[in-house]
Amino acid sequence: MMPGTKRVLLGLVFLSALTTVSSALDRQPSSDYHARREKLAARLQGNVALVFAPPEAEGPNDLFGYRPDDNFYYLTGWPAPGAAVLVAAERAASGDTPARPYTEILFLPKRNFSEEKWTGPKLGPDDPKAAQITGFERVESLDNLRDELVKLLTGRTTIYSDVPAPGEDSNSKVPLEWLRTANAFPVGTGYEDIRPLLGSLRTVKDAGEVELIRKAVNASVAAQLAAIRAIKPGMTEREISALLQYEWGKRGCERPAYAPIVGSGLNSTVLHYSEDSGTIQSGDLVLMDAAGEYSLYASDITRTVPASGKFTARQREIYEIVLGAQKAAIAAFQSGKSHLRRNQPDSIHDVAFNYINTHGKDLHGQPLGKYFFHGLGHYVGLNVHDPGDYSVPLGPGMVFTIEPGIYIPEEKIGIRIEDMFYVDDSGKLIRLTEALPQTPDEIEQLVSGK
Repeated sequence: MMPGTKRVLLGLVFLSALTTVSSALDRQPSSDYHARREKLAARLQGNVALVFAPPEAEGPNDLFGYRPDDNFYYLTGWPAPGAAVLVAAERAASGDTPARPYTEILFLPKRNFSEEKWTGPKLGPDDPKAAQITGFERVESLDNLRDELVKLLTGRTTIYSDVPAPGEDSNSKVPLEWLRTANAFPVGTGYEDIRPLLGSLRTVKDAGEVELIRKAVNASVAAQLAAIRAIKPGMTEREISALLQYEWGKRGCERPAYAPIVGSGLNSTVLHYSEDSGTIQSGDLVLMDAAGEYSLYASDITRTVPASGKFTARQREIYEIVLGAQKAAIAAFQSGKSHLRRNQPDSIHDVAFNYINTHGKDLHGQPLGKYFFHGLGHYVGLNVHDPGDYSVPLGPGMVFTIEPGIYIPEEKIGIRIEDMFYVDDSGKLIRLTEALPQTPDEIEQLVSGK
């Protein structure tokens, strides 16, 4: 083989590998990520944001491979490790401080060919297609970060990053310490945590995000349906967990959105039960809180089913109270007015709690409200418990769960019904999990195979 031909073939192999890396996730158009960076810049008040991706993860705890940092990916759409993004807001001239245009730069680490033998090929900053592939006008070597900061940080400036609290770790901790040592920041530079700003931006999802969440939901609904049909006494909780993960995995989910919970009998009353080691007994309820993550976007679904195919009278009574509480919260929802958390004006949590507390009794004749002791729901996005602003009312673009539950260890009854919802542009509440049955009759039919 001619040496030139060999180089061409190697180049094609590398380009193919890069294409595989960049297409492993359903990435939104580069314009979507650019729009987020501009929205962030508008909130920086003339200051600078600096966000770091975590380094390559290795070892036994890295079970599903490298996962990008949520905030870094939200701003860049770039899934590879060790990068940084710098966003400098436009600033007018003031005194001795010159004007500065809006600036955004993606910094990539230089390629480490020895490491790539183990982790696969990476895009280097000197690649002529780096800007096209990443969607940034400027792509620089990470080695140049200090020099670029020195050029941009004239006058008193605040750096917004994931600044760690005392005793806390973060992606920025080591690089910020290095940059301080390297005198990258002029005297008078201040530091603020960027996470509240990004959490506020991430509260409202764009259309592309909603579509990715919908794909995660659809795969997870199919997995829940398969698991409900498979459940029978004598199976282990781990068998059901494995089936769930197989079903959403073959539909494109790269990992669970969180540690799957499959709890039967008494285990169904433990909120964060994670052992999945019990054997399902006849007459047990089986609570399955399990869903997948598609292209880094999470879903979160729970169903509770009777292992023997029929709810007992008492199990059905409690199940219908939980379902009634969810329906009451849905009926009370008003876009631009309702809040998700308890003790807020127009709280749909309080609606659900009051329903549970006024319907049914425990074995001692006491109201059931004390057996519903968690929140009604939470935002979902790049994280299953997505950061967001809970002080604002629920409105268009928000994605969240509604998940009332009752857990009575004395009766081995744990029931949670968790669905995912989206508020569309008109303010209508859309149940993303519509394809997954809720009523006790529908659940019984699925378990019995009808």
